[in-house]
Amino acid sequence: MIGTFLIVGFLMLMLLGMPIGISLGLMGTAVVMLMGTDMPWFGLFTLQQSFDASVAKYPLLALPMFVLVGSAFDRSGVATRMITFASAVLGRGPGMLPIVAIFVAMLLGGISGSGVALAAAIGGVMIEAMRRAGYPPAFSATVIGSATATDILIPPSLAFVIYSIMVPGVSLPELFAAGLMPGVLAGLALIVPAWWLSRRNGLGASEASLARPPFWKSLKEASCGLVTPVLILGGMRAGWFTPTEAAVVAASWVIFIGVFIHKTIGPRQLYEIFADGVRTSAVVMVILGFAGVFSYCIHTIGAVEPLVEWFRALDLGSLGTLAVVLLVFKLLGIFIEGVTLFLVFLPLLLPLIKLYAWNPVWFGVLMTMVMALGQFTPPLAGTLLVSCRLAGVPIESTLRWVGWFMLSFALAITAVLFAPGIALWLPRAAGF
Repeated sequence: MIGTFLIVGFLMLMLLGMPIGISLGLMGTAVVMLMGTDMPWFGLFTLQQSFDASVAKYPLLALPMFVLVGSAFDRSGVATRMITFASAVLGRGPGMLPIVAIFVAMLLGGISGSGVALAAAIGGVMIEAMRRAGYPPAFSATVIGSATATDILIPPSLAFVIYSIMVPGVSLPELFAAGLMPGVLAGLALIVPAWWLSRRNGLGASEASLARPPFWKSLKEASCGLVTPVLILGGMRAGWFTPTEAAVVAASWVIFIGVFIHKTIGPRQLYEIFADGVRTSAVVMVILGFAGVFSYCIHTIGAVEPLVEWFRALDLGSLGTLAVVLLVFKLLGIFIEGVTLFLVFLPLLLPLIKLYAWNPVWFGVLMTMVMALGQFTPPLAGTLLVSCRLAGVPIESTLRWVGWFMLSFALAITAVLFAPGIALWLPRAAGF
């Protein structure tokens, strides 16, 4: 009964528009007081203990640094130069600009760490270029919104940082490596509907008349951005630095590019970058702390065991249970932001991972792919909302196009579901 009150109460507060952290904190506090009627101060001392235990973890030092990378990224000038380079490589023609946008989103996913920041950086350049080439703003917004959703799969990824903290025995470098191939697969899956819809509907008819950027000049200007993912992943693999130190290296490198190379970041922009990073990191840490309280309540009241028994009674088998979990996760992702789903529902799913012997790295990649799909699924679609705002169109106008992208992305998820080696091959080959 208390478990139902905890989960349903949280969902109701979220639907009423209450901030995530407050919803978690209020429901966690209420349940602690209900359970602690015979304890001093209704057992409220456990709130501080659970909160502190959730945030006092060494790997979380990486989180504010990756947030800082996302904050600095759209001011560094990297996105504009990468778009120019991709246009020089892929050329001009109907359907090519959407492919350029997806290609750049995949490359910059290894720098940004934030899908929303990436959507703002790429959309600010690409949407206007696609408009001049004859693409409808709603289609352009759909392409940008879906392409930048792959950001949470391609390292560095805040979702993977949080997952590695919440799931015992999963290392962050292993998750980063495991997300790379599915991230590329998801990007390639999005290219198919982007090219097909452009050709089928005659979009971008005037694109062929646009000048093709010179290759060597654009390569030189984009070289700093191109080397960044190699520096981060290669440095971790070579043992030059830990994932936490890699976050510091990434933040320092992106700021260095903006200040000294591209010279797009001045003292005022530097202040804004650090201020944004501090605010976002503080919000995330508060949510993590109250999520720890929420998780403590789930385990204390024994809400996990009935769920496991219910799935066992359904007798769906390992694959059937996993399919149901992913489907429910996807439906919840329409209304709840992805990382919040990790924080709230992952403690409920950990016993299922053990029961069915799912590889936790593979499971984390699958869950993150479902989260990425939710980032451009209306109505609560973070990256799609940003791209729609930049394009000046309502999110309803994208419904004509976004379904095709969702279908193609879902097929990529299905491929990873039935072929775990897509996610697990690289970490095994790299020796993680």
